Amino acid sequence: MVTLTVNGTTQNIDADADTPLLWVLRDHLSLTGTKYGCGMALCGACTVHVDGVAVRSCVLPLKAVEGKRVTTIEGLSKDRSHPAQRAWIESDVPQCGYCQSGQIMSAAALLGTNPSPTDADIDAALSGNICRCGTYVRIRKAVHRAAELLRGEKSS
Repeated sequence: MVTLTVNGTTQNIDADADTPLLWVLRDHLSLTGTKYGCGMALCGACTVHVDGVAVRSCVLPLKAVEGKRVTTIEGLSKDRSHPAQRAWIESDVPQCGYCQSGQIMSAAALLGTNPSPTDADIDAALSGNICRCGTYVRIRKAVHRAAELLRGEKSS
């Protein structure tokens, strides 16, 4: 049994301690917003926050998050009101949408430490997130918009 906090709720998980966090989230907790992409931490589709840091859940064993706080895309907000989620919608970012929860989670982690990121900051923070549809220009625009929302600014 491994205990962790997921989206603010303490969870006791009865699973092998080496099970990747991704499968615990999806199969044990029915949190399917976090996606399986490559299984090798290369694409970023499985990005979640562990104690506020963006990590790849497909290679992170359950035992590594025992006693920690995990936030999934479902935990950013209950109603898509998180600035990154709002900006993604305003900027019409998703095309197929498969990578977007990972993109948003990486963006939210960046904005948590840098409320005014430059293009270079955004590119560096999201460099491990692959978008097969190539919506990188809209993603960058959405991160800038989310930063504005966080700072309480109107659209520029």
